[in-house]
Amino acid sequence: MSGTTTEGNGDDEIVTVNFKLTESFLDEIDDTWQGRGFNSRSEFIRYTLRDAVEFPTFDRDELIALLGAEEDVREGQTMTADEARERFGTDDE
Repeated sequence: MSGTTTEGNGDDEIVTVNFKLTESFLDEIDDTWQGRGFNSRSEFIRYTLRDAVEFPTFDRDELIALLGAEEDVREGQTMTADEARERFGTDDE
């Protein structure tokens, strides 16, 4: 990784990673971590990244499927829940 430094010894070395953000986004991050009781910006970013890795909202395949479904909706290639129940015989009654 470009622009990284490491600290510590052993398997869990601390790595410093540099990346670029807009100043306005950094302001939002600072407001968020301070408002949620984190001790530092770094702690908040580590927590957020760890959470995203452990509990991803969508993986790439799911996102592609959602985009395809959105396209179907725009093109009118969908049906209502009632139409689906009738077509596939899954009436609740």
